[in-house]
Amino acid sequence: MSDETNHITRLEEMLAHQAKAIEELSDQLAEQWKTVEQMRTKLDRLTERFLSLEEQSLEAPGITRPPHY
Repeated sequence: MSDETNHITRLEEMLAHQAKAIEELSDQLAEQWKTVEQMRTKLDRLTERFLSLEEQSLEAPGITRPPHY
């Protein structure tokens, strides 16, 4: 083979490897995005629950002296 053919072959191989790497990275990014969305949903639910519990604790009766004082 000529030098030009070898050079083109190497470039094609490099392009194929890069295309595969890009596809793998894209798949990983999609999977991580799904995980982030799940975590965001859980965080929103926990935040709502925390705020609800905080409101309930604010409505609790004040601390009074025990009857034996």
